[in-house]
Amino acid sequence: MYKLAATDVAQERSASEQELAVLRKLRVIFRAIQEHSRWVEKQCGVSAAQLWAMWELFPQPGMRVSELSKALSIQQSTASNLLDKLEQKQLIERRRGGPDQRVVRLYLTEQGAKLVQRAPRPAQGALLDALHRLPGDALTDLDAILAQLVSIMDVTDRDAGLRPLSED
Repeated sequence: MYKLAATDVAQERSASEQELAVLRKLRVIFRAIQEHSRWVEKQCGVSAAQLWAMWELFPQPGMRVSELSKALSIQQSTASNLLDKLEQKQLIERRRGGPDQRVVRLYLTEQGAKLVQRAPRPAQGALLDALHRLPGDALTDLDAILAQLVSIMDVTDRDAGLRPLSED
């Protein structure tokens, strides 16, 4: 009969406690994102993702949808849905112009520009702002560890990373 040595039990408990500690930290991160999103929506009347899109358009009027989706790291279809909602609220407008009428350019309306100017910061959201503040080696390590975690979880929705945490 196999008996666990006291050190094995302590290590197992320690690993289990560490797993729970990591789980709690992940919960704190996700709750902070949710809280930030709710706060942004309450302050501005738009989601955090919509506000970030507007922040991207503010200094670069005339962006194409593909450029915006790249800046936000989301799929073009997700960006289009997000833009539909902003257009319904009359915060952005889409314009076709120039020699190629297929190209749609994005602009903030006057109302949209005013909202951005009074909007809470950080523009890109609390999580990306925190990641930006990490030292380079810590960000590299975190990226590698999260890639391992995603791999172990055998995630089937490979496009999940291209959608905002707060779905619009």
